[in-house]
Amino acid sequence: MQNPDDIKKIINWMLKNDRFSNWLGIKLISVEVGKVILELEITDIMLNGFDILHGGIAFALADSALAFASNTHGRRAVSLEALINYTAPVFAGDILTAIAEETNLTNNTAVYDINIFNQHKRKVALFRGTVYRTNKDYSDLI
Repeated sequence: MQNPDDIKKIINWMLKNDRFSNWLGIKLISVEVGKVILELEITDIMLNGFDILHGGIAFALADSALAFASNTHGRRAVSLEALINYTAPVFAGDILTAIAEETNLTNNTAVYDINIFNQHKRKVALFRGTVYRTNKDYSDLI
């Protein structure tokens, strides 16, 4: 099991260097082995032509949660595949919380479910992602 301080160092390094997540305004709420919680406030620029959240933004939030959660074991992990279901509309001013939880872990792959909720605790999206777990660690980066 990873040392909690090492996990925080890894995730803080990832977040610092993840220009897209920073551009979106994603905030790290909590992290532990196999689990991460992120938050994102929705702005007008994130809306589509129907004045609801563009699906790519919700996907990006979940994908960032997948990346951070899957790297908490100290091995670099990269996405293999992902699927998202949108269950409710999201509007400007909404605050989304993405909760990524590990559901399966092997030596080479891992699966994560990411549930996204709005500020009213209504589930707005379900995401499942599979990652490939490389043999590289973070010793050269943190």
